[in-house]
Amino acid sequence: MLELLFLLLPVAAGYGWVMGRNSVRQAQREQSSILSRHYFRGLNFLLSDQPDKAVDTLIKMIDLNSDTVETHIAMGNFFRHRGEIDRAIKVHQNLVSREEIQATQRENALKELGLDYVQAGFLERAENAFLQLLNSDKHYVIAQQQLFNIYQTTKEWHRAIELAERMVGCHGDNDDVAERLAHFYCEQSIKEQRNEQLGEALTLLQKAVNADERAVRPWLLLGHIAKEQGKYEDAIAYYLQVAERDINWFSEAVPSLEDIAEKTGEWERFAAELESHWQECATSYLAMVDVLLRRGETGQAADYLLEQLRKRPTMKGFKTLMGLYIDQIQDKSSTDSLILLKELVENQIEQRPKYRCVSCGFSGRKLYWLCPSCKKWNVVKPIKGLDGE
Repeated sequence: MLELLFLLLPVAAGYGWVMGRNSVRQAQREQSSILSRHYFRGLNFLLSDQPDKAVDTLIKMIDLNSDTVETHIAMGNFFRHRGEIDRAIKVHQNLVSREEIQATQRENALKELGLDYVQAGFLERAENAFLQLLNSDKHYVIAQQQLFNIYQTTKEWHRAIELAERMVGCHGDNDDVAERLAHFYCEQSIKEQRNEQLGEALTLLQKAVNADERAVRPWLLLGHIAKEQGKYEDAIAYYLQVAERDINWFSEAVPSLEDIAEKTGEWERFAAELESHWQECATSYLAMVDVLLRRGETGQAADYLLEQLRKRPTMKGFKTLMGLYIDQIQDKSSTDSLILLKELVENQIEQRPKYRCVSCGFSGRKLYWLCPSCKKWNVVKPIKGLDGE
């Protein structure tokens, strides 16, 4: 009898294993059946234009199977792209609040939730979401970009500076971050100048110079401050640094250098400063025309300007040349047509933009260091060619 019991033990173990396996399969089939019912019920709500009920039904599925997280994220994104931000937020908030999902899945949902908040205009909530992602290996870049965009929108330059300095400290030098940081320092410096904190403003501009050695904006601001204080030597040195870094921006420094020459009477020095760059833009060679006129060399000024216009024709140059010819003609009746033409050219110049974004094509007469259209720094440049420099 004892031997029979020992013989039956393997049979009992095998039977138990078979029954257990069938039980697991039965549970899986039941769970799959429940998931299928929820899924098709949610799909039916969507097709019958009842998205609120569809969202509630699909959210229930997360309690049953965490493998559906990516599906829920995609569903939330679908709602956001349709402009149904409240439903997108509801879906993504539900995922973020779940403790049973994986950390990487929660980060993915948190990123999408932050984008939902940005599109909804809830910038403070978006900021909190992206701040949590700065330590994420996968999402810190997009978190950094979104935070920069938020601080730029709200003009919280001190917070933008803190973030940029943190990024440099954690991830090393980066050209894009360095360029942004220089502009953030400049924006905060302008703010300090308005608050009459000149010392702090100058310190920030020096930091901007150190942050991005290619930046021209801090040198222009330093030149303006020195010029306002009557420190003309310093101002000249600052403005000439602009040409050393980006000759395309020298046209912004020339009017201030000419104003300093007007105040100091040092026109020959001004001419020498222009000597290396007078062919680079219309503003420069028109400034050389002013130098020649002050010497009394009107004929030479007209000839010089005509020569430059053959090489680099601009509307500003044509207007100045017509003015010189009008002054030289003695017969008033002969100048009427030239005067009319000069006025038409002036009106045309006043209507034309002076700056254009090289990224998106936005144009205007006011200089924006941050393009209002594409929200990129340092992409708005002085226009070259017939209508510009």
